[in-house]
Amino acid sequence: MALSRAGLFAIADAPAGQERVQIFNLEGVLIAGFYLPAKAMPRVVAGHVVLSGIGSMQYTGTTFLVSRPEGGTLFQEIDSAGRVLRQIGALRATGQESNPDVHLALNAGIPLADPAGGFLFVFQAGVPMFRKYDAAGTLIFERHIEGVELDERLKSLPTTWPTRSTPDGALPVVEPMIRTAAVDAAGQLWISLTAPYTYVYDATGDKRRTIQFKGADVVSPATLTFAGDGRVLVTPGCYAFSAK
Repeated sequence: MALSRAGLFAIADAPAGQERVQIFNLEGVLIAGFYLPAKAMPRVVAGHVVLSGIGSMQYTGTTFLVSRPEGGTLFQEIDSAGRVLRQIGALRATGQESNPDVHLALNAGIPLADPAGGFLFVFQAGVPMFRKYDAAGTLIFERHIEGVELDERLKSLPTTWPTRSTPDGALPVVEPMIRTAAVDAAGQLWISLTAPYTYVYDATGDKRRTIQFKGADVVSPATLTFAGDGRVLVTPGCYAFSAK
């Protein structure tokens, strides 16, 4: 689910394997909906949750941002009728270009709208990094995501990947390094690792904070949502924390 500041929310699912988006108002009335014409593979999966493809959807209130490396770019901007308006971001080099399924999985990620204009893209698997683009889709900078919490994972990045059976054939098992990400009203990028830590980067790409969320126990965020009153809402558990 993705909530817009315009008081609408969108639900993404994939009935019969076909990716779909439905838009509702806060009373639960269906406003619009569409199917994506090209089927994306479930390239990055955490447990039973598909993080790539339609699972990466972000809703701006008028358009949707979806990770679609199959199209030759990092993400697409799609209107509320399902039409692709533009494609943004060159795929990064992975060293796995001869293995297309792995190469595309290592280019899957989370596209985000910057409240100051432009976009951010957080790669979810492989070497952890993010990129910032201006409103025209031009690359501004690229940053590696680093910290002691990632050191052991970085030492053991795989060079071969087992496969899993899917209705679309065998696909490599590519585990994420990043579970979720979001941008707050000040333009700070919050990146939650698969380990229970969240890094906060300022608008220039410098890391400012390392956070652990603690509810009944330490929470490893699956989603981060920023409320207008300065709180960050975290699931699982529906916890609210100060974002300051």
